[in-house]
Amino acid sequence: MPRIATTLSRRRLIAGTGALAGMIAAGRAPAFAQAGAKKLVFAHIVAPPESAAVWFAWMSEEVAKRSKGALDVQFHGGTLLSKELEIMNAVKAGNIAMGGPAGAAATVFPEMGVFLVPYLVKSYDQAYRMFNGKIGDQLDAQFQDKYKVKVLCFYDYGFRQFWNNKRPIIEPKDLRGLRLRVQQAKVFADTINGLGGNAVPLPWGEVIPAAQQGVIDGADLPIVNILALKVYEVSKYCSMTSHNYGPTVVVINLEIWNGLAKDQQKLLLDVAREAQERIRKDTESVDSLAKAKELLEPKGMVANAADVDAFRKVAQEKIWPAYEKQFGAMWEAVANQA
Repeated sequence: MPRIATTLSRRRLIAGTGALAGMIAAGRAPAFAQAGAKKLVFAHIVAPPESAAVWFAWMSEEVAKRSKGALDVQFHGGTLLSKELEIMNAVKAGNIAMGGPAGAAATVFPEMGVFLVPYLVKSYDQAYRMFNGKIGDQLDAQFQDKYKVKVLCFYDYGFRQFWNNKRPIIEPKDLRGLRLRVQQAKVFADTINGLGGNAVPLPWGEVIPAAQQGVIDGADLPIVNILALKVYEVSKYCSMTSHNYGPTVVVINLEIWNGLAKDQQKLLLDVAREAQERIRKDTESVDSLAKAKELLEPKGMVANAADVDAFRKVAQEKIWPAYEKQFGAMWEAVANQA
């Protein structure tokens, strides 16, 4: 991963944050919309070294470099807006240009809920073919029509693994009695409750304090972010259940997008796709029991294998039927994607 501190101007980031937050609170259009300057504010929920934040910061600098300064993408990781839904509301309103819902994708875009149904997405290769192919194009068209945002790229947080302070999670019965944080989309609560735990919906900003105070026993995250977000400081066990695939998206306000020249649009899409590839590589490269042990056990966590087949069987019996009915044709498209 690149050393972001050497490529981003800390002074530019700090100086702009207060004014931007005031602009957003007041509901005013940004300078780009008002004066035609090609400044695009890009908000993300957390800062580097979180996996996506590292490469979005790189993307912002790379766009400026390749456009020779014609596009100034100003990346704010965890400093401008503190909640996923705040970021997306600001993008939809045009108060900032770019952003994404991070782990709350299915809350903002219910159409993405189908991909989060436990064990429906079977592999990274399957997921990449879907989101870089016909299914991704279909979602992009829907988002433009319904939400007035344009997809720059889909990316993912990998397959989610349980972490908690009580015990290793090896089979579904081990979840009984555990209070586990979930994102605020229904599919996440249905996953935890259906597999046998007790779901506690919380935005990410409240998760670490809740774990420290015993409000929750744990949660789930991909290995890449268990490491980057220092979950090992508040949790003892990491269990490799791979129960939810975690797709999400970066979008740009559609009106702002339409105001860019065609070559600027192409540049943004090209660099976003490069960032997508780099995020995927970082995420997938650590998503194994061997890597979990290598990276997390020196920091005090215990990583264990789980009976994934047993978890999948419970999901298919208790969780799949309702979602298959809800998503219909899209369910079939995902289930039949090789």
